[in-house]
Amino acid sequence: MAYVDGFVVPVPRAKLAEYRKLARKAGKVWREHGALEYNEWIADDVQPGKLTSFPQSVKLKADEVVVFSYILYKSRKERDRVNAKVMSDPRLAGMTPQSAPFDGKRMFWGGFKPLVQL
Repeated sequence: MAYVDGFVVPVPRAKLAEYRKLARKAGKVWREHGALEYNEWIADDVQPGKLTSFPQSVKLKADEVVVFSYILYKSRKERDRVNAKVMSDPRLAGMTPQSAPFDGKRMFWGGFKPLVQL
């Protein structure tokens, strides 16, 4: 049974190149430790809603864009194993909230088990 970690991140447009570089590095690390897929998607057709939306969920500023990311694993157990290795990998050890090219306080994430897979 597959398992997915999903993330929604507000990224300043001026820092997109820096974010892309970090995402490529992180994706390589996650894949090397066993993630099946690592995906980052930039908002293209995402409008503010009346009650809620992707932009509202991260309190998107005018100079930012929403990035939706997900990482696919074989199972929750495998996700926990992979994430433990990723978090101790020296290639990502220097990243801090202050050095990240996005505001981590407005990012949200969670783990998801399958409901429907076609």
